[in-house]
Amino acid sequence: MSAITPIVMPKWGLSMAEGTVVSWLVEEGAQITVGMPILEVESDKIANAVEAPDPGLLRRRLAAAGDLLPVKALLGVMAPAEVSEAEIDAYVAGYVVPAATEGEDAESGPAFLFTEVDGIRVRYARRGEPASTQLPVLFLHGFGGDLDNWLFNLDTVAAAAPVIALDLPAHGQSAVRLPGGAALADLAGFVLHFLDAIGVERVHAVGHSMGGAVAAQMALAAPQRVASLVLIASAGLGSEINRGYIEGFVAAATRRELKPVIEQLFADPGLVSRQLLDDLLKFKRLDGVSQALTQLGEVLFGGGRQAALPVAQLAGSKVPVTLVWGREDRIIPATHAAQAPAGAKVQVLEGAGHMVMMEKAADVNTLILAQVKGAAPS
Repeated sequence: MSAITPIVMPKWGLSMAEGTVVSWLVEEGAQITVGMPILEVESDKIANAVEAPDPGLLRRRLAAAGDLLPVKALLGVMAPAEVSEAEIDAYVAGYVVPAATEGEDAESGPAFLFTEVDGIRVRYARRGEPASTQLPVLFLHGFGGDLDNWLFNLDTVAAAAPVIALDLPAHGQSAVRLPGGAALADLAGFVLHFLDAIGVERVHAVGHSMGGAVAAQMALAAPQRVASLVLIASAGLGSEINRGYIEGFVAAATRRELKPVIEQLFADPGLVSRQLLDDLLKFKRLDGVSQALTQLGEVLFGGGRQAALPVAQLAGSKVPVTLVWGREDRIIPATHAAQAPAGAKVQVLEGAGHMVMMEKAADVNTLILAQVKGAAPS
């Protein structure tokens, strides 16, 4: 039965335990290619397509729309035409969902860790082999986000290099307190101190939106500590930003108010789940969050203009840079990519918005890994 390839419920993010099948996107008998969307799944965070990790012939769809199944449950089977139905029956009958304590999850430690940096408690996660000779990859989220924004990216990158993701101050489960005056220099200095606190000297930095500007500022302030940059829909390159989004996110107090704001992040607004909205509202209702986000928005993006443009200053830097944008970005326009610093690699992906690392996860992961490995993607 070695020719049989299972299609299983993916694990998106560090806390996902189960998912619901929304619909199949391909019929039995279809020839599957790597990266092809094959079915839609909804977790408690977001709905998205499951992309095929391997090529093959789809012989059987086992899960039905509406099925709620644990991570790694068998959803379907791929196998060459010469594999008999009896062999597939035997494979399906003998398939056992791996227990949560087995395999790589058992060896990766707790899902989340905490440390204190400059008097601020920080939530973070580490994945991958800690003894690896590869430099770690640091992930920095954007305004109003948290480390779960990387739920489609961390595990894939961790297969090649250790990864670190954190909730920036006043975001996620980190303390609701901003460093210094909440300028980019303050945030970049804080992240460098965070790396000191966890004993990491040098990283590849991956930043989204505001996090991209923070990563670029780190590279300017301490280039010896940043091996490369992957900046995704990054702030810090052009002054234009969607003022309505920033102000709308801060002001929204109900699901009805927040939904049209969050839908601006995606080319496909159907990816915005009720649970995602509820999680954001829960975060925004924490004491001090509204005031912190208001301050941060005013300092960094007051009047709908970006106050600092560190990405634009990378032209003279020796740090390799890759810029990634979604063509349909409605928060920071993809036209900013035309202002890329000399020598930067630029990739604008079709059919994606501001959250391009979610909507085009396979493509973005390929670009991240190419930068980490120091080679251009094929």
